[in-house]
Amino acid sequence: MNIYRAIKEEMLVPIHRAGWPFIALFAAITVVIGLAFEPFFWLGVPATVWCVYFFRNPLRVTPLDPLAVIAPADGRVLSVGEAELPPELNLPQGRWRCISIFMNVFDVHVNRSPIAAEVADSHYVKGAFVNASLDKANVDNERLALVLNTNNSSVPQIGCVQIAGLVARRILCDVDIGDKLGAGQVYGLIRFGSRVDVWLPLSAEPLVLAGQRTLAGETVLAKLPKSQAVKQVAAQAEKSAVKSSAPKSVPKSAPKSVKETAKKVTKKAAKKAAKKTAKKAAKKVMSKG
Repeated sequence: MNIYRAIKEEMLVPIHRAGWPFIALFAAITVVIGLAFEPFFWLGVPATVWCVYFFRNPLRVTPLDPLAVIAPADGRVLSVGEAELPPELNLPQGRWRCISIFMNVFDVHVNRSPIAAEVADSHYVKGAFVNASLDKANVDNERLALVLNTNNSSVPQIGCVQIAGLVARRILCDVDIGDKLGAGQVYGLIRFGSRVDVWLPLSAEPLVLAGQRTLAGETVLAKLPKSQAVKQVAAQAEKSAVKSSAPKSVPKSAPKSVKETAKKVTKKAAKKAAKKTAKKAAKKVMSKG
């Protein structure tokens, strides 16, 4: 049963449209050469199955938190520390954190948007094809950099860079300047081994560690700080909820211990209600940008 489930979840999934020409090519070569030289089927069939596996595009359940920065790629986290911005990434001056994810040839290579955003800038850079797991790959290799507007005044923009690797020779990006993306939405693909870097302000604390595995569209890499507008609305909503939940039924003549107990109980209930109210208000502000 577990084997069947694993096959169903990993193999019987949608295929990215960019993969169909390669799958057809692998299958055609296998059939043509295999009919002429039957032992070739032992090589061609596994190669075709691997090609199908490589271009898989499994369904993912993306967290709804508007402040969550979601992994754009399946793979292994290489680093989460401070780094110098590459020259083509047109982000504001300051200190930036780079969360790098390396994809090997067996990982899903479909890339997803790390956050709900609008594409503010797109820049393609020709380069080399050194091992994508090396630090210098983000300035030496072929890459495509996107700057994303986040609608968060505390962090107005973040960066997302697709980097070609030693085997990868083609970066596909389906979006351009002005396009809007939902969190976890598929926006591109890198063929045959590569890397994706997410650039965040240093103030955004990472929630992953180097060496950890990620799932595109599901793993939360970090959380953006709340914008000032969200903080103000949340504070006002909490204050209003606490005030409305203040104890009114305890008479003035009641013992001090009764008053304190009532105050503690209502304060706890008020905080719970306030948190819920503030969360709704914050989401409303975030959706308005």
